[in-house]
Amino acid sequence: MKFFDRNAIAPVLANGIKELKLDLNEQQHGQLLDYLALLHKWNSVYNLTSVRDPMQMATHHALDSLAAVSAFEGATSVLDVGAGGGLPGIVLAIARPSMLVALIDTVHKKTAFLTQVKAELGLANVTVHTARVEQLQVPHKFDVITSRAFADLSDFVNWSGHLLAEGGKFIALKGTAPADEQERLPSDWKVSELRPIQVPGLQAERHLVFIENNK
Repeated sequence: MKFFDRNAIAPVLANGIKELKLDLNEQQHGQLLDYLALLHKWNSVYNLTSVRDPMQMATHHALDSLAAVSAFEGATSVLDVGAGGGLPGIVLAIARPSMLVALIDTVHKKTAFLTQVKAELGLANVTVHTARVEQLQVPHKFDVITSRAFADLSDFVNWSGHLLAEGGKFIALKGTAPADEQERLPSDWKVSELRPIQVPGLQAERHLVFIENNK
């Protein structure tokens, strides 16, 4: 396992944040580094991500999720479906502390990790659920439901649509923007925007898929 070199990763993260024009303070920078350190440490036992290299975790995970932050402007409550190791949910919660972020995953060891991250980073705006999203019931629905490399768009919408507030939207973080997935969406839903995003230090195609109700 490669050593987590905080001093080497910090400037890469800081430069990426600057490039993305995100206004994050010193505490948030520290929380992001702490999160990556925890992800790296737990990954050796819990297999949270296939990415093993700490520097790649910074670009492929942290900056990849940070590149989507501006899309959540104005949202007050967000659900991250199939949250896994906390991407993008934990990163969103750090970058937007005023936003309530719920994370759900069916795998207990992943939610145990997310609960640990919440505690160690002091993320009061985070809630963690261990459940299947189609069975989740909440007192207040979400403005935005998001996922990163979670499932086919139609499954994503079908399984979690009951949790979306009226006028809310889905934002899926995808690599390519698969046309066949868009075509399989239920008739009540449409892709309202397909937004390419550029992730600092990552030469790969990335898109945000915005899905809204067309009724």
